[in-house]
Amino acid sequence: MSTRAIMTIRPDITAGQPLAPDSRRVALIHYWLVGMRGGEKVLEALCRMFPQADIYTHVHVPGRISETINAHRVITTSVSRLPFAPRLYQKYLPFMPRALEAIDLTGYDLVISSEAGPAKGVIPPPDAPHLCYVHSPMRYIWDQYHTYRGSAGPLARAMMPRMAHHLRTWDAASAGRVDGFVANSGHVAARVRKYWRREAEIVHPPVAVDRFAPVPRAERGDFYLWAGELAPYKRPDLAVEAFRRLGKPLVVIGGPEKRARQLAAAAPENIRFLGPASFEVLRDHLARCRALIFPGEEDFGIVPVEAMASGRPVIAYGRGGALDTVIGGETGLFFDDQSVEGLVDAVERFEASGIETIDPLHLAAHARRFDEAAFRSGIAASLAGLGVGAQAGALRPAPPREVPLRPGLALGLG
Repeated sequence: MSTRAIMTIRPDITAGQPLAPDSRRVALIHYWLVGMRGGEKVLEALCRMFPQADIYTHVHVPGRISETINAHRVITTSVSRLPFAPRLYQKYLPFMPRALEAIDLTGYDLVISSEAGPAKGVIPPPDAPHLCYVHSPMRYIWDQYHTYRGSAGPLARAMMPRMAHHLRTWDAASAGRVDGFVANSGHVAARVRKYWRREAEIVHPPVAVDRFAPVPRAERGDFYLWAGELAPYKRPDLAVEAFRRLGKPLVVIGGPEKRARQLAAAAPENIRFLGPASFEVLRDHLARCRALIFPGEEDFGIVPVEAMASGRPVIAYGRGGALDTVIGGETGLFFDDQSVEGLVDAVERFEASGIETIDPLHLAAHARRFDEAAFRSGIAASLAGLGVGAQAGALRPAPPREVPLRPGLALGLG
């Protein structure tokens, strides 16, 4: 074994802790930087762990990216030089494998890739461990291929079979360039095993649970809440139809505005659409709802954790990442039939179960299992498994912290 195989990179697990002088030799590979979604929140946490790391990506739109990420040296691949790349980057998917392989990582001691689009296919130096954090194997070439092709235009639909075949071959082969995989949920780890024939440790993505808190019982409303992007796979249609039948109040938060208006036009009076509301509005409704309605199948799903951090239970479809975050009968309730009838039955069972009266502080404490400290500890442990040493104490569990309460909470919480 090379004498460089066991090294100290020293991720910054504790705020304010100095980094080793050689810690700049870390490369973070992210698929594209065109907005701030779940994958970019993970990248932000990695940036805080390795504040001197370089970032490689296919496309970078600084105005849509956080200061935390933009503070790093960001290097784009040749894809960024293609016409209208910031807008048409997904059309250039066939060019991304070669663009990744052209990245020169000579001199880096550690490579961490963040994979949902093509990222893991870089060629790392022979002595540099490569850890891949998987948000999901590319769904448009694997499990959701036929769905994506069915919704594509005529030209894309004709080109996709050949393009996807070559991408699958490269995607599976490039998994061999990774020394260790980390998945964001058990659901994703199963797909890593299925499509890449590799095992993955599970480290849940960081959720900003400190930004949410329960409210006193007297401040809660009588409505249920659906929140998120109004995308078909999140099944807002299912929530709307179920509550049309139930006649109970439902608030829907999320965009895009055009889709919100379309759904609102056909919705009954008991369902209110707030569109892409501000964070303050979302936080307020999460804390005051009877329960969050989560009828889609997602790779992880941050909103259920935010709801529990707000002291409210979750009614979730019993597949996907919700199985990692919600405890049936304790922090929420699952339903197995992803239909209007199945969700109607789940709401009725929820109201008869007494789950609604669970101590909000218990729910908020459970949500803290998914904070950034837990993410950092998990990544540090995965790196240690690859022979990358961390500073003393980095792998110790984070000390327990009190759940923040809104004023007056202790006087009427139950």
